[in-house]
Amino acid sequence: QVQLVESGGGLVQPGGSLRLSCAASGTIFSINPMRWYRQAPGKQRELVAAITRGGSTNYADSVKGRFTISRDNAKNTVYLQMNSLNPEDTAVYYCNAGQVVSTSGIDFDAWGPGTQVTVSS
Repeated sequence: QVQLVESGGGLVQPGGSLRLSCAASGTIFSINPMRWYRQAPGKQRELVAAITRGGSTNYADSVKGRFTISRDNAKNTVYLQMNSLNPEDTAVYYCNAGQVVSTSGIDFDAWGPGTQVTVSS
Protein backbone atom coordinates (compact mmCIF):
# COMPACT_ATOMS: atom_id res chain seq x y z
CA GLN A 1 0.00 0.00 0.00
CA VAL A 2 1.30 3.44 -0.87
CA GLN A 3 2.57 5.62 1.95
CA LEU A 4 2.59 9.41 1.95
CA VAL A 5 4.93 11.44 4.12
CA GLU A 6 4.68 15.20 4.56
CA SER A 7 7.53 17.51 5.52
CA GLY A 8 8.25 21.21 5.77
CA GLY A 9 5.89 22.29 8.52
CA GLY A 10 6.93 24.45 11.43
CA LEU A 11 6.56 27.77 13.20
CA VAL A 12 6.53 30.95 11.11
CA GLN A 13 5.72 34.57 11.79
CA PRO A 14 2.72 36.26 10.19
CA GLY A 15 3.58 37.30 6.66
CA GLY A 16 6.14 34.56 6.33
CA SER A 17 6.37 31.59 3.98
CA LEU A 18 6.68 27.83 4.18
CA ARG A 19 6.95 25.12 1.60
CA LEU A 20 5.39 21.75 2.32
CA SER A 21 6.34 18.57 0.52
CA CYS A 22 4.64 15.21 0.33
CA ALA A 23 6.38 12.20 -1.12
CA ALA A 24 4.72 8.93 -2.02
CA SER A 25 6.73 5.77 -1.53
CA GLY A 26 6.70 2.64 -3.61
CA THR A 27 6.90 1.77 -7.29
CA ILE A 28 4.17 4.10 -8.50
CA PHE A 29 2.82 4.46 -12.00
CA SER A 30 0.40 7.32 -11.41
CA ILE A 31 -1.28 9.38 -8.72
CA ASN A 32 -4.34 11.45 -9.53
CA PRO A 33 -5.21 13.86 -8.12
CA MET A 34 -2.98 14.98 -5.29
CA ARG A 35 -4.43 17.28 -2.67
CA TRP A 36 -3.58 19.22 0.45
CA TYR A 37 -6.07 19.45 3.29
CA ARG A 38 -5.80 21.16 6.63
CA GLN A 39 -7.49 20.85 9.97
CA ALA A 40 -7.38 23.55 12.62
CA PRO A 41 -8.23 22.82 16.26
CA GLY A 42 -11.97 22.46 16.70
CA LYS A 43 -12.67 22.67 12.99
CA GLN A 44 -13.42 20.23 10.23
CA ARG A 45 -10.77 19.15 7.77
CA GLU A 46 -10.93 21.32 4.68
CA LEU A 47 -9.54 21.10 1.18
CA VAL A 48 -6.79 23.63 0.58
CA ALA A 49 -5.60 22.84 -2.93
CA ALA A 50 -5.62 20.07 -5.51
CA ILE A 51 -3.65 19.27 -8.64
CA THR A 52 -4.25 16.71 -11.36
CA ARG A 53 -1.55 14.66 -13.01
CA GLY A 54 -1.79 17.02 -15.96
CA GLY A 55 -1.25 20.07 -13.78
CA SER A 56 -4.75 21.52 -13.45
CA THR A 57 -5.20 23.15 -10.08
CA ASN A 58 -7.90 24.45 -7.80
CA TYR A 59 -7.74 26.28 -4.49
CA ALA A 60 -9.87 27.16 -1.52
CA ASP A 61 -10.96 30.78 -1.70
CA SER A 62 -9.13 31.50 1.55
CA VAL A 63 -5.73 30.68 0.04
CA LYS A 64 -6.08 31.87 -3.55
CA GLY A 65 -3.25 34.17 -4.50
CA ARG A 66 -1.17 33.12 -1.50
CA PHE A 67 -0.66 29.36 -1.88
CA THR A 68 0.63 27.46 -4.90
CA ILE A 69 0.35 23.72 -5.38
CA SER A 70 2.71 21.91 -7.73
CA ARG A 71 3.91 18.39 -8.35
CA ASP A 72 6.81 16.43 -9.71
CA ASN A 73 5.40 13.29 -11.30
CA ALA A 74 8.82 11.72 -11.71
CA LYS A 75 9.36 11.99 -7.95
CA ASN A 76 5.75 11.26 -6.98
CA THR A 77 5.87 14.39 -4.89
CA VAL A 78 3.45 17.25 -4.37
CA TYR A 79 4.36 20.64 -2.95
CA LEU A 80 2.49 23.48 -1.33
CA GLN A 81 4.18 26.87 -1.38
CA MET A 82 2.52 29.05 1.24
CA ASN A 83 3.14 32.78 1.25
CA SER A 84 1.73 35.68 3.25
CA LEU A 85 0.79 33.31 6.04
CA ASN A 86 -1.52 34.51 8.77
CA PRO A 87 -2.61 32.98 12.10
CA GLU A 88 -5.78 31.61 10.48
CA ASP A 89 -3.55 29.30 8.42
CA THR A 90 -2.46 27.50 11.58
CA ALA A 91 -3.44 23.86 11.23
CA VAL A 92 -2.22 20.35 10.64
CA TYR A 93 -1.72 19.98 6.89
CA TYR A 94 -2.41 16.62 5.30
CA CYS A 95 -1.44 15.24 1.93
CA ASN A 96 -4.01 13.14 0.09
CA ALA A 97 -3.77 11.00 -3.03
CA GLY A 98 -7.06 10.27 -4.77
CA GLN A 99 -6.05 7.22 -6.76
CA VAL A 100 -2.66 5.57 -6.75
CA VAL A 101 -1.67 2.97 -9.31
CA SER A 102 1.44 1.05 -8.28
CA THR A 103 2.97 -2.41 -8.38
CA SER A 104 0.82 -3.14 -5.30
CA GLY A 105 -2.37 -2.47 -7.23
CA ILE A 106 -4.75 0.47 -6.97
CA ASP A 107 -5.19 2.42 -3.74
CA PHE A 108 -7.86 5.03 -3.17
CA ASP A 109 -7.88 7.99 -0.83
CA ALA A 110 -4.44 7.60 0.75
CA TRP A 111 -3.45 10.02 3.52
CA GLY A 112 -0.23 11.16 5.10
CA PRO A 113 0.12 11.56 8.89
CA GLY A 114 0.12 15.35 8.64
CA THR A 115 2.54 18.16 9.43
CA GLN A 116 1.90 21.03 11.82
CA VAL A 117 1.99 24.60 10.56
CA THR A 118 1.84 27.30 13.21
CA VAL A 119 1.69 30.98 12.30
CA SER A 120 2.40 33.15 15.31
CA SER A 121 4.48 36.09 16.39
